[in-house]
Amino acid sequence: MTEDLRLRALDALTAARARTATLTSCVDDHELTAQHSPLMSPLVWDLAHIGNQEEQWLLRTVAGREALRPEIDSVYDAFEHPRALRPTLPLLAPAEARAYASDVRGRVLDVLESTPLEGRPLIDAAFAFGMIAQHEQQHDETMLITHQLRKGPAALTAPEPPAGSAQGLPAEVLVPGGPFTMGTSTEPWALDNERPAHQRVVQGFFIDTVPVTCGAYQAFIEDGGYTDPRWWAAEGWEQIRQHDIAAPLFWRREGGQWLRRRFGVTEPVPADEPVLHVSWYEADAYARWAGRRLPTEEEWEKAARHDPDSGRSRRFPWGDEDPKPPYANLGQRHLRPAPVGSYPEGESPLGIRQLIGDVWEWTASDFLPYPGFAAFPYPEYSEVFFGSAHKVLRGGSFAVDQVACRGTFRNWDLPVRRQIFSGFRTARDAHVREESA
Repeated sequence: MTEDLRLRALDALTAARARTATLTSCVDDHELTAQHSPLMSPLVWDLAHIGNQEEQWLLRTVAGREALRPEIDSVYDAFEHPRALRPTLPLLAPAEARAYASDVRGRVLDVLESTPLEGRPLIDAAFAFGMIAQHEQQHDETMLITHQLRKGPAALTAPEPPAGSAQGLPAEVLVPGGPFTMGTSTEPWALDNERPAHQRVVQGFFIDTVPVTCGAYQAFIEDGGYTDPRWWAAEGWEQIRQHDIAAPLFWRREGGQWLRRRFGVTEPVPADEPVLHVSWYEADAYARWAGRRLPTEEEWEKAARHDPDSGRSRRFPWGDEDPKPPYANLGQRHLRPAPVGSYPEGESPLGIRQLIGDVWEWTASDFLPYPGFAAFPYPEYSEVFFGSAHKVLRGGSFAVDQVACRGTFRNWDLPVRRQIFSGFRTARDAHVREESA
């Protein structure tokens, strides 16, 4: 078992580093050091930050070794310096950042080979190594967002996702009311905000079988969705008025057609793809316009994990097996969401599609701790973000690696965020139809 854990950690760390190399080797040094948006760090900052976090946790904390570069800890402290100001810091140059991250990784592999993976919480089941692999993959997703924001020709390529169709699928699925187990106490690499497992009772509700599509969202736009304050939360209405927002980020209208820019390529907006790059306010406004609402976080997780036949909560919609390509669009295999209705092998027991991968899905819920929450291994991962300022997203996106994506995984962001790979699906109370029948 210990060797299996060691191999799993090695594979996760190796996959993350290969992706980091792809994202940082496809552009020149000028592009690595430039700030492509004040919302994001220069790519070279992420590269060295990845190495610095790995050094701090796996070399210093786990292995007890002396710091390699203590003078750069402050430079790469994500809480000390906001993204907009990071280009002003004394950052490592690209070659030096690569060398530093590579040096740290070589030493970490020695630590992984020699460390007993039990005896203290940080190393039980190789948790610290899994945490660092997840951290790197999360920054890889952040760097992919930066690639989307950068101007100029495409630097990344990937094959198209498999074809899919929602034809023949019901528009919505009933999720029966009742209790279910939310969160986890057994997933070895689950992060603190996913814990502990606990019982929740959810009333019956209907949820969209597939995410809301670009075509459906265009109907909202054409119906004056962005000019009618009835559909908008007050803060959202102020946001779109202040910034003159009239469509998802990266969309533009030209010659009677909606176009979008995607990783340096301009193309027609595909009607059958999940809508992408919308804020929580936009998702909420669409749902109200459609006479529906966003699902709560509890509802989303029950739809994704609950098996009504056994009454248990699965790791993923399709079962307990780790993600594979036929199940979900993950890991930057493709540079876009798949058409809705894709991945039938990944659907939930109730027949709901694409709950994992493709687009992060906004929920109605604030980011709050579960009953019995305990910060681990540091409060800054989750605890400092709890409250009403952040909304929860679920399910991952095409930009998320499987190591950082579970049925219990919780993402969160400010409701104004649009550069992230975010979409949504809608829900409604079941009793509305039942009472009118």
